[in-house]
Amino acid sequence: MSATSPVRAVLPPDIRGRKGQIPLVVLTAYTTPGARLVDAHCDIALVGDSVGMVLHGMPSTLGVTMEMMILHGRSVVKGLSRAMPVIDMPFGSYEESPQQAYRNAARLMSETGAPAVKLEGGVHMAETIAFLTKRGVPVMAHIGLTPQSVNTLGGYKVVGRDGEADSVMEDALAVEAAGAFSVVLEKVPMGLSARITQRLAIPTIGIGAGVHCDGQVLVVDDMLGLFTDFKPKFVKRYAELGTLADQAIAEYAAEVRSRAFPADEHSFADVLKGKKP
Repeated sequence: MSATSPVRAVLPPDIRGRKGQIPLVVLTAYTTPGARLVDAHCDIALVGDSVGMVLHGMPSTLGVTMEMMILHGRSVVKGLSRAMPVIDMPFGSYEESPQQAYRNAARLMSETGAPAVKLEGGVHMAETIAFLTKRGVPVMAHIGLTPQSVNTLGGYKVVGRDGEADSVMEDALAVEAAGAFSVVLEKVPMGLSARITQRLAIPTIGIGAGVHCDGQVLVVDDMLGLFTDFKPKFVKRYAELGTLADQAIAEYAAEVRSRAFPADEHSFADVLKGKKP
């Protein structure tokens, strides 16, 4: 099945052209209603593989499948009229070879209508990024902490300290040279992210990487207080919707048990007003 959608108002070259300008605003989105909320305020709506943890209760992103990304990708694209959708390539869908990556990236784009994909990895994924971009697949890169490699990295730690700075810089330069139109820097120290941002001609989008990046991204459920299993240092809660939802559900449950709900105004009469039975 192929998703059909008009040419979007914002495309990867437009995002690349935002380098050094007003910071890019990026949030994740997983559903049509969520996409509509993000659309009014963001430049990019990222259909992140974080959906596995946020909506499906997975312990990490490693269990997310292509089918899940396509399902949620379609839902998000339907809800966007302004922001540009980007879809994460899930673990196992691109690492084997550039050819495998192309087949799956092409499937994600054709079946959702999204104009770009995101994949994790620096120097070791440069060949794959180049293979994709030369064949019409715009790529947002992702370096620093790469959640799909959490087992290799030894946890969700800051990347770029203790002699790792040169390696992270090499990753950044490699994905730019390969043709990525932007790059996510996750849990990279502020000073290093500032140097990378200054060095690159493509926008950097930070998550836990400080204010000097060309844009910022957060998981929307984190910043709204809906996903509360854990709170990374880099997350600012702009609302506590989880608490409000808990209070509302508790009030509803109490009213049902006390028969305060449904009241007459929430129910239907046996006959219409003014009509005799």
